[in-house]
Amino acid sequence: MTTVRQLRAYRENQITTADPGTVLLMLYQGAIDALVRAEKNMAAGMMAEKGKDILRANDIISQFIASLDHDAGGEIAKNLEGLYRYMLDQILVANVNNDPKPLGTIVSLLSTLKSGWEEAIAAQRKKLALGGAS
Repeated sequence: MTTVRQLRAYRENQITTADPGTVLLMLYQGAIDALVRAEKNMAAGMMAEKGKDILRANDIISQFIASLDHDAGGEIAKNLEGLYRYMLDQILVANVNNDPKPLGTIVSLLSTLKSGWEEAIAAQRKKLALGGAS
């Protein structure tokens, strides 16, 4: 098995064996990383690479929208959907205008959301470790 295949197998195993909170954080980081790479590729004039990175971030954010549970999440799910749709709109603006500024804004928003999720997941894990129910 080549090193690339081993790395892919490791990543796949990491995802399939991770708890939902860990997967969520990995997805947030994946979107952030893709947008940062897109900014760099945009500045370097590497349009094909920029396009791949933007598509990756777009796919992750679209999946966030698809996974929202509006029945359980209520107003929070509604607000998150609006924020995610704003991000998708800004990705389009950045891509069409070849403007990195909207990507930086999205990275900031995703980083803030990721930080909030990290805190919530840590609190939930602590509660479970102490014997508390969900």
